Amino acid sequence: MSQNEIDPYYEVREWFGFVQEIDHEGGAPSAEPLVKAAAGVVFKNPFAGRYVSDLSPLTAASAGLGTALGRRAVALLGGRPVESYGKGGIAGVAGEQEHVVACVTTVFGDAFREAVGGGAAWISSATKTAVAGTALDIPLAFKDEIYVRSHYDAVTVAVPDGPRPDELAIIVAVASGGRIHHRVGGLSRDEAIARMR
Repeated sequence: MSQNEIDPYYEVREWFGFVQEIDHEGGAPSAEPLVKAAAGVVFKNPFAGRYVSDLSPLTAASAGLGTALGRRAVALLGGRPVESYGKGGIAGVAGEQEHVVACVTTVFGDAFREAVGGGAAWISSATKTAVAGTALDIPLAFKDEIYVRSHYDAVTVAVPDGPRPDELAIIVAVASGGRIHHRVGGLSRDEAIARMR
């Protein structure tokens, strides 16, 4: 994904990705590993260092970000379908948490959802303001029903060199299934799918 494939309003410095494969959590190895992945982008914050009441320019162009990050995240799953998703980001310390939130609203979320193969549930998110290298836990939930307990999870991401004070880091996360060895009950994935039919 090149700079030309998203709105030029975002002055991108870097893209990054993360993949984790989990075979077990102390019990027997799973027949299929749980694969969790995150994709992110770091770009210049146009509102760093000043208070601006209208943040709509960050939102207006964000569909392209959602599509680009969604496609990257799907690719990192290596052909496995997306079962859960989440989104978030970090504002550098010359910015505000609200700058990140403006980038990951429904405009972004709808495009991200479409890029990962659809989903009926709202997309969990986490945002904050922090220094470069700070970790962010992107929450995950089943993409078609928020109350499927087996899929409550997170992907932890840190960018060693970002976001710099005048930058924003926007991140999405996906997973191929629920937690390995999940066994605390609640609505199951299969029950949620049956309800949708």
